[in-house]
Amino acid sequence: MNLVNIGFGNLINADRVISVISPESAPAKRLVQKGKEDGTLIDATHGRKTMSIIITDSDNVVLSYMDLKQIAVRFGVEVQNDE
Repeated sequence: MNLVNIGFGNLINADRVISVISPESAPAKRLVQKGKEDGTLIDATHGRKTMSIIITDSDNVVLSYMDLKQIAVRFGVEVQNDE
């Protein structure tokens, strides 16, 4: 098991992560809303602005205040920009 810090001492199992996405798009917002309704939303922001959304293979949706690039570094992944 590979645990990664996603902010404020909250850890997530890196082996279970499917995707890390930006919260800005409409589909991401719908995913968060569906997670709230289904009871699968985990808010790890400690009241701060959501900067990234982590999706796990168990259909959990995890909100983090950390930027996508910061999370990618912690997962040991290099980020390539399309912009």
